[in-house]
Amino acid sequence: MSGIFFTFEGPDGAGKTTQIGRLEGALAERGYETLRTREPGGDFVGEQVRQLLLDRSAMIPEAEFLLFAASRAQNVAQVVRPALESGKIVLCDRFTDSSLAYQGFARGLGLDFIRAANAFATQGLVPHKTFLLDVPVSVGKARRSTGETNRLDREAEAFHQRVRDGYLAVAAEEPERFVILDGTQSEDAVFTLLWAAVQALLP
Repeated sequence: MSGIFFTFEGPDGAGKTTQIGRLEGALAERGYETLRTREPGGDFVGEQVRQLLLDRSAMIPEAEFLLFAASRAQNVAQVVRPALESGKIVLCDRFTDSSLAYQGFARGLGLDFIRAANAFATQGLVPHKTFLLDVPVSVGKARRSTGETNRLDREAEAFHQRVRDGYLAVAAEEPERFVILDGTQSEDAVFTLLWAAVQALLP
């Protein structure tokens, strides 16, 4: 594959969507073809799964993860791989690391199982670089309170702390893939760091 695959991770409220939008614009201005997608979602099937996952109804952790994996498999096969094969830069809002943080660390499902299922769902696809926007739990909570909340947003503070700890643990295991960005900084400051990291990888 000749394209570049960038993923963005972090809790809701960390600023992922804002930074993805800015990066998409900066790349387009310089003539790069991009494709923006998200998890869960990406195509019709994934978006239908997204509605199930973000609904406020109760769901057991195992079902939650398997639905994420199903959406991921669909998104990779129908959206991400074709874009990479055509040479595009793919920007994905959440990917496999989200399942490790949310279902692995926070829900307590087995990390080895999640890694194996992720590998199966993606057929071994790994991002070229993952940008983790890190914010304290209190900051993410305050930012989420200004918008519509979903089932995961409404979990207890201890859950969200485990998510953050999980993300940092995963990033520590793969420092060559992860770039950790301090999401408490200004939007411009975060983007300056993001753009510098991206430029180093552009052809």
